[in-house]
Amino acid sequence: MGEDTPDGRWRAYAREDLLQRDKASLDLFWLRDASMTDLDSLPAPEVLVEEILDNLRSALASFEAVSASDQ
Repeated sequence: MGEDTPDGRWRAYAREDLLQRDKASLDLFWLRDASMTDLDSLPAPEVLVEEILDNLRSALASFEAVSASDQ
């Protein structure tokens, strides 16, 4: 991919090249969820855990469905 578009958006960089840059950071600030910046408005840890588990269970069920359809 990177060889096809050396100046494109999705080009690859060597770790060493990134670390040599001034203020090197892999912080993907544009992906932050604005609702997560106010720590007082975060759900309780138990609620977060349950949401994560629900998402994982759903993903696992999807993978199992795909696996079953291949057999």
